[in-house]
Amino acid sequence: MTILKENSAEILLILFFIITYIFSATEKLADWKGTVIYYTNHFKGTILEKMIPLLLINIILFEIIVFILLIVGIYYLIIQNETLIAVVGLEISAIVLLMFLIGQRIAKDYAGAMNITVYFILNVLGIYLLT
Repeated sequence: MTILKENSAEILLILFFIITYIFSATEKLADWKGTVIYYTNHFKGTILEKMIPLLLINIILFEIIVFILLIVGIYYLIIQNETLIAVVGLEISAIVLLMFLIGQRIAKDYAGAMNITVYFILNVLGIYLLT
């Protein structure tokens, strides 16, 4: 017997990313000044250093969009067994993760890039399971 009945792996992966993105966006917004300082220092000496506030707004908007799509997507997956919205949410999530990866590579933070790889693998696995 299973609690989630159908699509348990897909539902759990979507929940993982819902939690990840809502916490990521709210943490950035809750301590905006600290976040800007942190990322300005992280990207010091790179082409991104002077664009941090604009880039953060962009990232937060994408994180909120992914969060909303995944919330709606999990609803449709559970209620109607429809995967389209969840897949679109995970596809945009993959794009966000690629943006993070580019940033970490520009900053020469190879350990950070490796951490993003774990999220990316889970993301692609979620897309694969849903299609």
